[in-house]
Amino acid sequence: MQAALACSGRAVCRWLGIHRSTQRYEPRTVPKRKQLLENEIVRLSREHPTLGYKKIAGLLRELGHRVGKKLVQRVRREEGLQVPAPKAKIRRQGRSTGLPTKAMHRNHVWSWDFVSDWTERGGAIRIFNLIDEYTRECHCIHADRKIRAEDVLSLLKEAIARNGAPHFIRSDNGPEFIAKTIQKWLAESKIGTLYIDPGCPWQNGYVESFNSRFRAECLNRELLHSLSESRVVFADWRDYYNNQRPHRSLGLLTPAQFAKQSLPAGPGSGRATPSLRRTPHSSTSTQTDRNYSHSKWTSL
Repeated sequence: MQAALACSGRAVCRWLGIHRSTQRYEPRTVPKRKQLLENEIVRLSREHPTLGYKKIAGLLRELGHRVGKKLVQRVRREEGLQVPAPKAKIRRQGRSTGLPTKAMHRNHVWSWDFVSDWTERGGAIRIFNLIDEYTRECHCIHADRKIRAEDVLSLLKEAIARNGAPHFIRSDNGPEFIAKTIQKWLAESKIGTLYIDPGCPWQNGYVESFNSRFRAECLNRELLHSLSESRVVFADWRDYYNNQRPHRSLGLLTPAQFAKQSLPAGPGSGRATPSLRRTPHSSTSTQTDRNYSHSKWTSL
């Protein structure tokens, strides 16, 4: 405009209502280290779209970066990479019918459950999940059109061969879990059973929490065209869950890292607090533990 009107820059700024300092301002260049760090934040956020800023900050620290969670949060907001906040849940009112339960060491209590889904070509699939409640490790994710009690027993034997035998297994009262073949083999192997009360899934909270993460981070984000493809996808996600995904309940460690740091089982730590429900399907040792726990809590 100075060249076109043959006037000074002061006059042009006065006519346009622009402050003269804006014409002389030179933006500061972003330091190279900060730019590289912000690029790394964006890369990890796109690679792990379901993780929040605290977990992304933990991953950056593992890679050797000195970063605070506030910087990660700001960069993710500017790039529109925030994780949507979960909807508020309606808390269950009233007292629980079961005793509080907690695993005390690795291979103390395992939990298993089923999840249902379908393939794009048509046809439902059933998914069997098996986890360790203490380390949060996922020992098995198996998909098939139908899963019988014999299949569950075969998968359990494979998991025990890889990771060792648990002291107890917690589950609901599904027909696959209370089958006579399962009960007989568990009794012979001296593995106790902890069955939750009917209609009380909160008593099996660890595997229910795992199922929700599995559905949100895998099933809802993948289009499964066939059963064979689903098995490959589930195997990859299980490896990611055990070895890459940090858990806030484990101090932002992965289940595999936490399992390596876990102390071995000490004497007297082989009993987990079971459900109050008496069931004819449990073994003799498990029923004795239930009676002992019931009398203990009744006296309190």
